[in-house]
Amino acid sequence: MNRKQKKELRRHLSTRQLIGIDQLTEHGLKTARGELVFYLVSPDNLSVLSAEGVRGRVRALTELLRGMEAVELLALDSRESFQSNKHHYQARLEQEDLPALRELLRQDMDHLDEIQSTTASAREFALVYRRDEKSSEDAGHLKQIEKRIRDCGFHVRMAEEQDMMRLLAVYYQQDVTTEQFDRFDGERVSVKCGTARRFM
Repeated sequence: MNRKQKKELRRHLSTRQLIGIDQLTEHGLKTARGELVFYLVSPDNLSVLSAEGVRGRVRALTELLRGMEAVELLALDSRESFQSNKHHYQARLEQEDLPALRELLRQDMDHLDEIQSTTASAREFALVYRRDEKSSEDAGHLKQIEKRIRDCGFHVRMAEEQDMMRLLAVYYQQDVTTEQFDRFDGERVSVKCGTARRFM
């Protein structure tokens, strides 16, 4: 298959196919390499813990990850990037002749810098469990893993469909502003019109 044919084939693939996701599941997603179950971990405020308390948390996380081969740690920036906005303001600043507009553009750039610095520590953590399709793991086994994580002193819950869509949006687009994600394009409009059942 030549490059032109590959490009044409890629044009007809869905977004899920392009990023390698077969489907979203109840608590994760399925890929060609198996199912991934996501456990969302809420970090504690480490600044209020003693040095020994921080070491204890790190030790607990290390033991948890070492004791479960099929678990990986995923850390995401849970904030929006304003880099393209800043580049746009910089280009406008170089073109603008009026001092008042130049000052407004500088203020906008400073405001974006301020937002960026106040959200610099916004992180989102997930433990990703690679589920073996050949084994007969049931929902009870997944709950046991959740309990095991909780027993290590972490606040944890299994991800739901909207959580997965949000994680994917943050990972691929740095989109942290959308609150409700559609399962298909135009879902909100079709639900309002009563035609959603046809698409599902």
